[in-house]
Amino acid sequence: MTDDGRSFVVCLKNKTCSCGKFQYEEIPCEHVWAVLKRRSLVADVFCSDLYKPKTVLKIYEISIYPLPSFSEWVIPEAIMYNEARPPKFKRPPGRPKNKSRSKTKRELLGLKGKHTCSTCGFAGHNRRSCRNRPQEV
Repeated sequence: MTDDGRSFVVCLKNKTCSCGKFQYEEIPCEHVWAVLKRRSLVADVFCSDLYKPKTVLKIYEISIYPLPSFSEWVIPEAIMYNEARPPKFKRPPGRPKNKSRSKTKRELLGLKGKHTCSTCGFAGHNRRSCRNRPQEV
């Protein structure tokens, strides 16, 4: 089966489709519907029993009673007067430290980088205070 340039493999014997919807939902997907229509087959055989009317009616045979009004609820006193308190832990001020970050060798040894000039490449000064720059004519 091809759909929008993509091809899907449908196996009616194993009830599978390569898109995965047929196996997951147990209802024929659009690819299976196309194959069923082309072969003039009935789709009821390929649907799960969970979706058939007899099963749905069995599910709703048991009566479901709604909850009574709030005034009729029976709540034990231990729960009724129990106050909810905030947690005892208080978050410290400031940004939390990143514990997973490992320091570099330079940081561990305490070495600081020296400024280097972008014009001449020597350390100890910057481009603005460079005495080795070429003279403008």
